[in-house]
Amino acid sequence: MNPKMLFWMPAALRLLMVFVGAAVAWLCFGAVAGLLLCSASLIMLVILQLYYLYRLGGWLDNPRGQKLPDGWGAWTDIFSRLYRLRRDDEKNQAELSEWLARFRQAMHLLPDGVVIMDDVLFLEWCNPAAERHLGLQHGRDKGMRVTNLIRNPDFIDYIILGRYDQPLLLTLRDRKLVIQIIPFENRRQILVTHDATESERIDMMRRDFIANASHELRTPLTVINGFLEIAQEHPNLEPHVRAGHLKMMIEQGQRMQNLIGDMLTLTRLESIDYPMRPERVHIEAMLKNILQEVEVLSAGQHVFSLRIDGPDINGNTEELRSAFNNLVSNAVRYTPVGGQIDLIWQNTQNGPQFVVRDTGIGFSAEHMSRLTERFYRVDKSRSRETRGTGLGLAIVKHVLLRHGGTLGVESSQNKGSVFTARLPASIVASETTDLLT
Repeated sequence: MNPKMLFWMPAALRLLMVFVGAAVAWLCFGAVAGLLLCSASLIMLVILQLYYLYRLGGWLDNPRGQKLPDGWGAWTDIFSRLYRLRRDDEKNQAELSEWLARFRQAMHLLPDGVVIMDDVLFLEWCNPAAERHLGLQHGRDKGMRVTNLIRNPDFIDYIILGRYDQPLLLTLRDRKLVIQIIPFENRRQILVTHDATESERIDMMRRDFIANASHELRTPLTVINGFLEIAQEHPNLEPHVRAGHLKMMIEQGQRMQNLIGDMLTLTRLESIDYPMRPERVHIEAMLKNILQEVEVLSAGQHVFSLRIDGPDINGNTEELRSAFNNLVSNAVRYTPVGGQIDLIWQNTQNGPQFVVRDTGIGFSAEHMSRLTERFYRVDKSRSRETRGTGLGLAIVKHVLLRHGGTLGVESSQNKGSVFTARLPASIVASETTDLLT
């Protein structure tokens, strides 16, 4: 039925009842009684409408604090519809609040910074990442102009010129930031910041790796090609000269082979295609074998000691052997003749560890953070003399990471160094279990 009819038909029936009652009173008690009854009924209806209008006005002033009246007549339907509207509104408000809470949680967890500004660059909201990147504080800086909070000439020029089609690369607070402004609505702008510090560092390491690897490979190739050209141009060289050339070419070829082998080892350690297959690692046998190898490398020029006071562990034997061997070989290469090198395998409350202590040349604290970078050398002038590939400590780092361990370094220039390969307690092998069986 038409909604208008639903309203007017009951209203007409109520009026008709008033007039019928007045007519009956007229017939029974006279005209005065009929008119009085009709007037009183109409006045009551008007008062009732005014009462419900008053209740409706009070409810509209405080729709959440007051309860809707039940109503009478047409007011029953009106209050019923208002109740449904209020219930739907409360449901929508709850959904909006839930979505807002989710949005804020997502913005808080977002690694990129988000700043919402109005059309005149006053700060309205920012997430924690933006606070870290730009040095803002939402509670303190809300309502302040962003260009007054971030006083960087490049940033201010970017804002003023309004060329937002390209992002701005900015160094701020020791961070490399990529900043982009996105117009939002008519009177809003969103400023997005991305921390590119780590990616810049990785990109720099990649460039350094390519440059260093090219340099390390070019040097032995130059030597080999040079001697081959000499042999081609002078086929009648003296036997002892030819033998010297062949010896140097073999050494340089071995150097290239070692370098490529270490590079392949690093690639394998970093690849997810080569998962670690744990086995029981017999520490005593491994360390004694390593000691024999480095004694050959030392050629009797150093004093060694080996102390084993720890358990066998579960891990990859070849990887751990490579890591421990690199630590000891480094100690041999950077310890002067007559120096002392101590190898210690011990158990601690936090887990087993392998300590290599030497009385070598050491290094200053400025080199500490870069020791495990590929091809990084503390003393580049000694790189050819030590015949290392520059990848040893990088291999150590990745082997320990695969075993849940860390590398600790202590050193003082001209006073020696202590390298500690720390492994977790969970790696200790059971006395009764051998993973090879």
